[in-house]
Amino acid sequence: MAERSDLKEKAREVIGSRLGDLVALSHTIHGNPETAFEEDRACAWTAEALEKGGFVVTGGVAGMPTAFCAEVGSGPLVVAVCAEYDALPGVGHACGHNIIAASAVGAGLGLAPLADQLGATIRVLGTPAEEGGGGKVTMLEHGVFDDVHAAMMIHPWPNDWLHGICLAVSHFDVTFTGKSAHASASPWEGVNAGDAMTIAQVAIGMLRQQFHAGDQVHGIVTDGGQAANIIPDSVTGRFMCRSTSMAGLEVLQPRVMACFEAGALATGSSLATEVLAPIYSHMESDTALLEVYRANAEALGRSFDLDDQEAPRPTFSTDMANVSLAVPTIHPLVGIDAAGAVNHQPEFAAACITPSADTAVRDGALSMAWTVIDAAEPGSLRDRLLNA
Repeated sequence: MAERSDLKEKAREVIGSRLGDLVALSHTIHGNPETAFEEDRACAWTAEALEKGGFVVTGGVAGMPTAFCAEVGSGPLVVAVCAEYDALPGVGHACGHNIIAASAVGAGLGLAPLADQLGATIRVLGTPAEEGGGGKVTMLEHGVFDDVHAAMMIHPWPNDWLHGICLAVSHFDVTFTGKSAHASASPWEGVNAGDAMTIAQVAIGMLRQQFHAGDQVHGIVTDGGQAANIIPDSVTGRFMCRSTSMAGLEVLQPRVMACFEAGALATGSSLATEVLAPIYSHMESDTALLEVYRANAEALGRSFDLDDQEAPRPTFSTDMANVSLAVPTIHPLVGIDAAGAVNHQPEFAAACITPSADTAVRDGALSMAWTVIDAAEPGSLRDRLLNA
């Protein structure tokens, strides 16, 4: 194999030569936000960029129209770089998935001409619906990761982090059904589904005193009735339960569901629940891959002082966590200048097409490409990945 430094310089040259296209891809996806499983254009743009770079692209993998697999090389070490491109309802790309997609493409393009020299197969996966749809979990279930030896992606954040605290999470809708009536003339004829939701939310609020550290519940009412003078016969809410582990979530979820059952019992409403996505697990990052990534990111000027200072880690949930339980995986956070904003705020969405965000596209792509080059070098890391 050629000298590692020469391979890294070649990856830098390729990514640098395509940086304008990568930034344009990031901005185009950002300007055309599409929510979970609706990412038709973002998926097509991302796949097209890889196809032009020499990848063989297969669309519609795992039965999802907005998922794809792009592959180059035929070496025994199979590395997957995950691209996300779904947006959030209402606030667009306030989690920076446009940056994720562009950096994944960049890493793939940088590695494509080196794959055979590395003894590697480079696979860029288009993974839909991270924001509550669990696209990667579906891909796991369909065997897309079965032959993968390592997986990675980057995620924009207000600061650089090697990893945060990834919470296991469930997503579900709750619907109470009662009976409508005139709220003034004959309220006794009604069964108030809105009261059932209120009782459930109050019960959850009181339950929080007994939560284990790291447990969370949050939700919104998506349909609360039609008019103030009509007792609502149907009220629906969307909720998430989170815990530090799958085992913790298995304890928390039944206690939260009992709160909804209490609302139904107290009002005489009926209760129905709908699971919206597979459960996301906690994450187990591969420490050796993460250290390699760190060295490469630091070579580009990134700093992980917050990790070294053991500052309070950010908490979030992602379906990449499920991948981490099956395949050696990293999910570092790449800092952008968000001017004090945090993920899922409109101001963060605006920050995701700034010069700082464009730099994150380059740094994320190059850090991942260099990490793959290091992991592919003959030695203990490559051997462990191949035999895991």
